[in-house]
This record gives sequence, structure tokens and C-alpha cells, in this order.
Amino acid sequence: MSKSMSAVKQAIPAELGGETDVAMTERVAIAQAVAGRKVLPVVEGVVLVAALLAPLVLQDYLTVFATRVVILALFALSFDLVWGYAGIMSFGQALFFGSAGYGVALLARDLDITNIFLVLPAGTLIGLTFALLLGGFLLLGRHPSSVIFVSLGTLTGSYAADRLARGWYYLGGQNGIPSISSMTLGGYEFSEGPAFYYLVLGILIVVYLLCRFLVRSQFGLALAGLRENEQRIAFFGYKAQHLKAIIFAIGGAIAGLAGSLYAFHEGFVWPNMVGVVVSTQVVLYVLFGGSGTLIGAVIGTVIVEGVSFWLSDNYRDIWPIILGVLLLLVILFRPLGLISFVLGERERVGSFSAKRKEKRNAAP
Repeated sequence: MSKSMSAVKQAIPAELGGETDVAMTERVAIAQAVAGRKVLPVVEGVVLVAALLAPLVLQDYLTVFATRVVILALFALSFDLVWGYAGIMSFGQALFFGSAGYGVALLARDLDITNIFLVLPAGTLIGLTFALLLGGFLLLGRHPSSVIFVSLGTLTGSYAADRLARGWYYLGGQNGIPSISSMTLGGYEFSEGPAFYYLVLGILIVVYLLCRFLVRSQFGLALAGLRENEQRIAFFGYKAQHLKAIIFAIGGAIAGLAGSLYAFHEGFVWPNMVGVVVSTQVVLYVLFGGSGTLIGAVIGTVIVEGVSFWLSDNYRDIWPIILGVLLLLVILFRPLGLISFVLGERERVGSFSAKRKEKRNAAP
């Protein structure tokens, strides 16, 4: 037994009769989990305060840029939910993002539908539908799908969608669909600026809280098991492929919501939105920030986009090389992302039963 364990054991009142080494180890682990759990809310609180204050200190053009970053953070959240928690490497996440963008653009162009209560649910539904179709094909076969099969399958879907969009005249071909009407709420039009920023920030906060609740539920516990050991989860009686298909569909719906917001904010959609480049981009966001944490996806998006913006402004000829080297260094030396500097492995995975164990141990 280590000195620290002995010291803890000696601190127990004699009237409790002492504990076995196993019980003591369990109690110390629970105490560490409870103490470590305080880090994540602090990080989330700091990020939230910074996001709320950003438009008050940023210039107008930077507020527009910040709005785009918040939308991309919502997109990154969808990928982190799929990969960071369920272990599904979706190299085609842009398929759901871009298809929703095209869908709401067509609604605005052909049917003059721009009401926020119609276009955002429509974009979410489009992302959900495409994710259900692709997920059903890749994940719900007779035999369990390998990581490589799903990765290549989603990558192929994204590439096929890109080629389809470029060659379909109805979708604008290479030029995409320009001059999309502004999103509306009654007689109010959401234009670039603080109003649009706080709208997308509010949506991001709501979705983030829903995702946080989901991954800390019993469903989230099953997802964590999938990521760590899928065969063991299947042995316990869970239908692993069904769980994967569900979270894949949820991720597609969130990506569709982000794509809808992005289309109206930028005012146009183009084939790259459904292609491989954007699909790879969101992977880098989550890798850089830290997968399986939710907040890591948000932080990664902000840092990557912010550094890209600064580098492209100051080193126009070589900024992609500098950014690539920075990303490579982070991935090599901090495989769990930048969030791992402040967030421990136990908190990243989560402690689902610590409270129940603590109450049981505290009972007379």
C-alpha cells in the first residue's frame, strides 16, 4: 500500500472499524472523481462567459467571423458526439451539414420559405434523414461493421454528394446557390451582426446541454462502453449496432441544424459544403480540442479558426503550412487534444455511478 493510501486509512476514525484495502481504494477513487469533476464546469463556464461577451468587445467584421465560428462549433459538436463517445469515425459528416444547407437554400429560392421555425426544423430533419439512410446501410448489416468500413463508407458518401452537387444544374453546379434570402422571424430579418450571433450562440448552448445530459445518462454509459470495448457491451446484451445507428442519426441531425444556420449566415451554399474537405476539417477541430468531451470540440473549433484567420492575415503565402505543423505537433504530443492539459482521463470518460457508490458507502 502506498504512503498516500496509508495516510488516508489512518485518518479514518477508529469507531468505524477501518476498511479493507479494496473498499479504501474504491473510496479514494470516488473522492478523486468528485474532485476532478469540478474542472469541467469551470472550463465550460469560462468559455460561456467569453462567448457572451465577445460581441461587446469585437469589431463588426470580427462579430461576423465569430458567428461563423460558433456555427462551426455546433457542427464539431455533432462529430464529437459520434466519434468521441461512440467511436464511429464519420469521415462524411459534411454530407449532413451540406445537404441541410442545400435543402434550406432550395426552400428559400423556390418556395420563398425563410421563417426560422420552418427552415431550421427542415434542415435538422434533412440531416437526420440522410444520417438514418447512410447509418442504416453502414451500421445495421447482418454482421458488425468495422471502423474502417464505416470510415470509408462515410467518406465515399461525402465524395459522391460533392460530385453530384457539382454536376447537377438544379443545384447550381460548381457555383452553388448564391444570394439566399435572409432568415426571418415574422417581419424581422436576421442579418449579419450581434443578433445573428446571439441566436446561434443560444442554439449552441441548448444543443450542448442536451448533449451533456445525453452522454451522462445510462445511454451515454452504453456509448462509453462502445468506445472502450464494443464486444463486452454486446456480451451484456446491448445491441451495439442499434446504439451506433441512434447516435449517428442524432449527430446527423445536429450537423443538419448547423448547416442550415451556415447557409443563411453566409448567404450561399456550394459543393464544398458536402465534400471531403469540410468533413476532414471537422475531424481536425475535434482532434485539436479533444474528443469525447464536447467542450473540447468547441475549443478546438475556436482555436483552429482563430489561428487560421490570424495566420492568413499575416502570412498569406505559407499560412496553411504553419497551421498544418501546429496541428501535427498537437496531435503528436497531446493525442487527447488541448483539453487534456486541464481535464483528466477519468473526467473525460465520466463517472456515472460515483454518487450512488458514495451514498452506499456513507450509509450506516
